[in-house]
Amino acid sequence: MRPFAAAWREGRCGRRWQIAGTALAVLALFCATPALAAPAKAPAPRAFNFENDISPLLTRHGCNASQCHGKAEGQNGFKLSVFGYDALADWRAFTAESKGRRTSSAAPEQSLFLAKASGTMPHQGGARIPVGSPDYETIRAWLAAGAPFGSTNDAKVVRVELEPREKILAPGAKLQLRVNASYSDGRKADVTRYCVFQSNNDSLAKVDEHGAVVIGSLPGQTSVMARYLGEVTSFMAIVPRPGKPVGNAGFAEFNFIDRHVNAHLKKLNLRPSDVCDDATFLRRAHLDIIGTLPTAAEVRRFLADESSDKRSQLVDALLKRPEFADFWALKWADLLRVDRQKLGQRDAYAYYRWIRGEFAANRPLDQFARALLTAEGPLDDAPAGHFYKVVSKPGEMANAVSQVFLGIRIACAECHHHPFDRWSQADYYGMSGFFSQVNVRKGALGETLLAEGNPGVKHPRTGAAVQPYALGTEMPATAPAGDRRRVLAEWFTAPENPWFARNLANRLVAHFLGRGVVEPVDDVRATNPAGNPALLDAVAKSLVDARFDLKQFIRTLTASRTYQLSATPNDTNAQDEQNYSRALFKRLPAEVLLDAVCQVTGVPEKFDGVPAGARAIQLWDSQTQHYFLKLFGRPVRVTACECERNSGASIAQVLHLLNSPNLQAKLTHADGQLARLAAAHPDNAKLADELYLTFFSRLPSDTERQLAVKHLAASPNRLQAVEDYAWSLLNAVEFVFNH
Repeated sequence: MRPFAAAWREGRCGRRWQIAGTALAVLALFCATPALAAPAKAPAPRAFNFENDISPLLTRHGCNASQCHGKAEGQNGFKLSVFGYDALADWRAFTAESKGRRTSSAAPEQSLFLAKASGTMPHQGGARIPVGSPDYETIRAWLAAGAPFGSTNDAKVVRVELEPREKILAPGAKLQLRVNASYSDGRKADVTRYCVFQSNNDSLAKVDEHGAVVIGSLPGQTSVMARYLGEVTSFMAIVPRPGKPVGNAGFAEFNFIDRHVNAHLKKLNLRPSDVCDDATFLRRAHLDIIGTLPTAAEVRRFLADESSDKRSQLVDALLKRPEFADFWALKWADLLRVDRQKLGQRDAYAYYRWIRGEFAANRPLDQFARALLTAEGPLDDAPAGHFYKVVSKPGEMANAVSQVFLGIRIACAECHHHPFDRWSQADYYGMSGFFSQVNVRKGALGETLLAEGNPGVKHPRTGAAVQPYALGTEMPATAPAGDRRRVLAEWFTAPENPWFARNLANRLVAHFLGRGVVEPVDDVRATNPAGNPALLDAVAKSLVDARFDLKQFIRTLTASRTYQLSATPNDTNAQDEQNYSRALFKRLPAEVLLDAVCQVTGVPEKFDGVPAGARAIQLWDSQTQHYFLKLFGRPVRVTACECERNSGASIAQVLHLLNSPNLQAKLTHADGQLARLAAAHPDNAKLADELYLTFFSRLPSDTERQLAVKHLAASPNRLQAVEDYAWSLLNAVEFVFNH
């Protein structure tokens, strides 16, 4: 009792009773307050969904990229679907494969997945997700929750949208993009930090991994793509040229094309160049329409013609020449793959002759496409059917016709969701289903193309049946009866088809103006928008209104002031190469350039296995061996891609033009055109005129004429001087390029 009595005397026990009394009073107050009577509920544990919560992190940090675990064979024994297109397979790879050692709910931090991603264990890809970062904590919490896949009833992303969608920005400006995702339950969320961004043109606008855009110094427009969970969207940056506004002077209009081009140029503060002179228009139109240089006599006649409509008359005359069918058949034989190695000489030639006949007859382009899509019967009677022998698998057929006639590439969707567009594996196999009936059968009278049976197509991942359906449409419950290609052909060529007319018009704009409104022309997608949407809509409508008449469309396009602009820049458009403010230099295609060399030298080329006198643009066989054609980019026709034809310039090409013994032999040929010109024109000034008319399709300037006369007069060997001067003209940019 001694300690207690002492404590009481010292007051300690009293203080304790005081504290206890205070605690009882607080407890009584708490119990007497209804709002505080029950303890607060603990927050519900987060319901994770692998596809919504984890897949975006894998994409954001590059784990499922094609150069890492997303490549076909995976990486170090671990494979993910590229860009996360198959979330279920990815979840199983984490939780079930390798004896489940990649995930641990009991010790999330020690999971192989998290340890390697954070760099706490050796990892070939390095530390991708730092310890303690928000993404690290999300994955750790998912692992601690048991690494669930989620419910089939969970909300899904239905679309993503960029803010802003379009903005006019000054050179050097900076802008932070924001991406909002909309879910099937109506919810919206800012997913910017989980998106993958990519600029279509880094020289105009660069974007970092966080969506921060930095504008370059060049005027123009470009798009920035954002991808999230298989959905894509894009932002358009418009960069006007800095400086004084261009005003309204110099924006004359010859037709509707100029109206749309001029409106866009004013937005960019660019003024178009002046209209080109008659000689330039004559050469340009010849090369663009028939792939053939005008002769000196044709140049003289055109320059002497004083008719106000002589340019339109020239176009009409060129459209009637046989070279028109030769040149356009060559272009389409590339796209539709006239391939002797696959077809054999007889069938490949028949296929080519069909294509050429279509252009000779000026068959409307929609009918041309329909004839190819629905070809059937004996191939001797239906040579268009040889397309289905070159491209022999249903998926390849679907991709080829989509790329050629719609400008849409769907090949990558065979294995996974298109990384830059809306197309899924189901879309790919839906298109393939239209061609699964196609067979080529051999009989006593030759080969016959048939569309037979009712074969089914299954989704390679889910095993579900995929009925044939066109891109951007809903899948029907059953396959169409009869030849399914007829249904597809009707959809392809319908005026309301969102891609067919636009693609053909875009390809023609690219051919005549040097660049498509959408570029590349066969890569049409939501994340590669048209540089001038109003222009593309207008030219597509014009093609539909002309009932897909190619020649009529060419008349319209070449009549525009835009087509007739000079290549000489003004003080505003020197840096512009994408908005049609001036004519662009276009290197002559391999066949056209070789024919031009033969024409100006007067010495034809002899091709192996081809009758003498044949021109290069008449070569139906892309496998004809010829070094010049190979060097200057002739395609080999193994794909439907426009990119197979190499239109760029190279050092090897320059050296060949400078040093080729074959070209030297043409220049010095005893019966060639140079020898004839030298003999026919003893006056050096007149000879200089003929050389310039022959090589450049124009008369020389006074300075050029004086230099030529001086050179010819100073040489002891006049013919050799002519050959040397012609050699210099042959190597000039003005000869090698269309302008």
